[in-house]
Amino acid sequence: MKVLITGAKGQLGRGLISTAPEGTELHPVDIDDCDLSDADAIAALVRDVSPDLVLNAAAYTAVDKAESDEVTARVINSGAVEALVRAHPGKVVHVSTDFVFDGTSSRAYRPDDPRNPLSAYGRTKAAGEDALREADLLVRTAWVYTAGGVNFVRTMLRLMAEKPALNVVVDQIGAPTWAPGLAATIWGLVAKDASGTFHHSDAGVASWYDFAVAIQEEALALGLLDKAIPVTPIPASAYPTPAVRPAFSLLDCSKTRELLGDGHTHWRVNLRTMLKEEAALG
Repeated sequence: MKVLITGAKGQLGRGLISTAPEGTELHPVDIDDCDLSDADAIAALVRDVSPDLVLNAAAYTAVDKAESDEVTARVINSGAVEALVRAHPGKVVHVSTDFVFDGTSSRAYRPDDPRNPLSAYGRTKAAGEDALREADLLVRTAWVYTAGGVNFVRTMLRLMAEKPALNVVVDQIGAPTWAPGLAATIWGLVAKDASGTFHHSDAGVASWYDFAVAIQEEALALGLLDKAIPVTPIPASAYPTPAVRPAFSLLDCSKTRELLGDGHTHWRVNLRTMLKEEAALG
């Protein structure tokens, strides 16, 4: 199977490459290879590669910047998806976000729950979802991180090494997602020829504060940090940002797990694995 992967240098893109099934012919591209704001360039890329499958792991993910740059965010998060769908007659796999929901649910969000994005980023990602066809595959996820990436875990490690104390938001609830685990799930769904909407995040529930505390504990155990610092829970209102984030964005992944028939690894187990990889990177 010949597979075109966009966003190949990003966290998920690298995960998709590292977990690709044996015998898959990968064609990874990133911004240096194709300008995803150019529909003609996208069409030419798809024509030249002639893939059996397109995995779109590219996205405009600067959540706060999107509030003042929604036009650019929409070009990448929606326009590029539309161009890929137009150019490729076969299946397109697209990755979206918990930000398409408003965070008012009292239970984990199911794939068919109504969307109501609160931010420019969420609106542009929802528009990208709408560009897909019935035969395409949509996978929503949240709080993605991986070793060597730009993410919350590595930011916390840096700040914990530099600062005497940290304040972390406690009233935004969800579940972290280790990128290689997400990638493996996507490949699993592809193998099942799945279409429609599915969710994937790691098992368990956490606030950003819970996540930060766990990062410090696990990093200390692995020698990634020299000492513990106080981590104080604060409300989101005490840390205002340009973009409004959903207060509750836990994703119901039962449909995914039932189809794949696999286990659901807890986020803390995957965090430990990621930190071991981070330590190995030096």
